[in-house]
Amino acid sequence: MAILKITQVKSRIGASAAQCKNLDALGLKKINQSVKHSDSAIILGMLNCVKHLVKVEEVNE
Repeated sequence: MAILKITQVKSRIGASAAQCKNLDALGLKKINQSVKHSDSAIILGMLNCVKHLVKVEEVNE
């Protein structure tokens, strides 16, 4: 299973409440903060909602 490195690159100011909740659930609080999650359908669905606010990279571990 692949590991995704997710980095918030834009501010959550002006984002909808649902997008802010998705960022919180991913563990992102600040700009340039990064978290790692496994590649699952739930995570991909959350990323689809906030794709304009984050940068996603696949990490080989």
